[in-house]
Amino acid sequence: MSRVKRGATHVKKRRKLLKKVKGFKWGRKNLIRLAKTAATKAGAHSFVGRKKKKRVNRGLWQIKINAFVREHGLPYSKFIDALKKNKIELDRKILADMAVNNKKVLAEIIKKLEIRN
Repeated sequence: MSRVKRGATHVKKRRKLLKKVKGFKWGRKNLIRLAKTAATKAGAHSFVGRKKKKRVNRGLWQIKINAFVREHGLPYSKFIDALKKNKIELDRKILADMAVNNKKVLAEIIKKLEIRN
């Protein structure tokens, strides 16, 4: 059986790792041992960050909707409850966008809700 030399694979693996940590500070960008841990932790933090982003955005949407709805004399919780009772299935992302960009349309929705309540 012939001998297998793994130099090319080894170098390719290190090159891939160093490409991943390019731009990191200090030795974490060019020392293999430090780069490995830095890449692992960066991956873990980015995973958590993707989940956290969803939480933060939902909070921002609620704040935008609440600010607009209170101008029309209605608390946020009553507004959401009225939407559900009237079977208007607009999610918070769309409502928040409407509160910023299409104020007239959202005001019409609020008027229709107040008539039915």
